[in-house]
Amino acid sequence: MRSLIAFAAAATALAAGRPPLVIEEGPTMRDEPPPHGAIGMSTAYRISDAVPGRTMEFRKRILHVGAAIGPHPIAHDEVYHVLSGEGVVLSGGREAPIGPGATAYLYSGETVGIRQVGKQPLALIIAYPLPSPAP
Repeated sequence: MRSLIAFAAAATALAAGRPPLVIEEGPTMRDEPPPHGAIGMSTAYRISDAVPGRTMEFRKRILHVGAAIGPHPIAHDEVYHVLSGEGVVLSGGREAPIGPGATAYLYSGETVGIRQVGKQPLALIIAYPLPSPAP
């Protein structure tokens, strides 16, 4: 009977799945040059780095005035969602202005990037899949 109860408890725990992992952005913050060319400075929030076994990256980055994530090829789809500020996004050899509330969907196989324009920093969320789960 005990083994039946233990089995039922284990089955219930498995059915419940993994609990949500809530990450506060403050401890993930660091100032660093943006990736892909180190053009200017940025504040990076490496939010998903704390997630064991993750299959995607989820980051917030603030590009300081004059900063950019330089052009780079991607082997996955990627999303830039602008929280505040103004920028110009690059993909497929074309540029497009982007501002608060707008999202750029970038396709695998393209060369992409984004640069801050104007007088305010450009704050954005960046999300993309990893080629394999993180440790």
